[in-house]
Amino acid sequence: MSADSPPSGRVLKAPESFLSRDGIRAVFAEGKKGRRDFIRSAFAAAVAGAATPAALAQSNPVPAEGGDPNILELPAHSTGLGQGVATDGYGKPSKFEANVQRRQSPGLTQTTQSSVSFAPLQSLFGIITPSGLHFERHHQGWWDVDPSKHRLMVNGSDPSMLKTPMVFTMDELMRLPMVSRFHFIECGANTGMEWGNVAVPTVQYSHGMISCSEFTGVPLKVVLDLCGVDYRRARYVLGEGADGSSMTRTIPMEMVENGEVLLAYGQNGEMLRPENGYPLRLVVPGVQGVSWVKYLRRIEVGDKPWATKDEAIHYIDLLPDGLHRQYSSIQECKSVVTTPSGGQVLLDKGFYNISGLAWSGRGKVKKVDVSVDGGRNWRPARLENPVLSKCLTRFNLDWVWDGKPALVQSRATDETGYVQPTFRQLRAVRGTRSIYHNNAIQTWLVQESGEVKNVQLS
Repeated sequence: MSADSPPSGRVLKAPESFLSRDGIRAVFAEGKKGRRDFIRSAFAAAVAGAATPAALAQSNPVPAEGGDPNILELPAHSTGLGQGVATDGYGKPSKFEANVQRRQSPGLTQTTQSSVSFAPLQSLFGIITPSGLHFERHHQGWWDVDPSKHRLMVNGSDPSMLKTPMVFTMDELMRLPMVSRFHFIECGANTGMEWGNVAVPTVQYSHGMISCSEFTGVPLKVVLDLCGVDYRRARYVLGEGADGSSMTRTIPMEMVENGEVLLAYGQNGEMLRPENGYPLRLVVPGVQGVSWVKYLRRIEVGDKPWATKDEAIHYIDLLPDGLHRQYSSIQECKSVVTTPSGGQVLLDKGFYNISGLAWSGRGKVKKVDVSVDGGRNWRPARLENPVLSKCLTRFNLDWVWDGKPALVQSRATDETGYVQPTFRQLRAVRGTRSIYHNNAIQTWLVQESGEVKNVQLS
């Protein structure tokens, strides 16, 4: 920074968890009584009881005058031997980052086995989510499945659609030609609690049902070709999971024919984690996460959708006239600013780097615009490489905060020309009683105190 540059601002991290275990249990109890607003009130009470910005200020600041003892006095790690190589056979994060965790959804479901955990987007860099922080959505809990006993069966609803039904072991699948690709996975209910009004305080809870990884596996089309599928007749695929919920989802065959759909066993350079479907899951780029079936045990080909329980009565979109949209699985273009975001505190006036994530289930992100005045004026953000199809894209924008209230937003546009809508535009079509596919523009209010709040503009 030059001498005449504005001072660089400091950001106080958002609290990673607003609710204690007792608080979460209270939310569950009240949820059983039908008190749907209890989540919002519980969060509000927890935020009100949080420490003030002054009390949360940096614990080891640079002295205003004199020398800095952190430089003048050599610490132990500069004067002695450290720990030995491979003390831990599998590396762990620093103890100083122990609070960066995925957090369970309070009150979304009645049991932890059928629940959600949110990725801490506000604490992540780049576009890749560490496997240990990947968000979770389970319908019957997670399992650590023995890969030597796991099987994948491929069959047809009509024998004429598939010449040779086959059963594959994991070893047989992993001997086939592999590919690796970077893709985001987003739960269809991500941001779902915000349909009616502001419900949660931080970006972890509002947008944290999304993650992005490098997935490795075999294109599903390779396996279907081995089985002799008649692509003229077999126009749909059914994926079935091996967990107790028997998750089953219909996938249009055109998504398979282009080679994008993977039978994945690898994630971020290693085998899938058990919470993410070890030893085998579907990867269906651009499609809501429920179709990325975990613990995959069966593929069936057919000539029409199956209308299973999780696509006939769940994961459907309630419209204002009472009708439901079905099979609306594509995740439309969306973005969110992660810094500054709810729960964070700007400690100084001056320069800040506005940063966030953008994505589209229809291809690449073309551009992201950022506003600090609630959408009156927009500036183009920098898209950081790589910019990949159906993958998270990191964006950044230089900003000098003058200490006055600011309304920070991001608006993404994808390569098809689709522009991320405002809440007003989205609700005009979808109403306020939906759950899934909320891709409205997010607004963060930076107050004069520097505290950042989740707000919605009318």
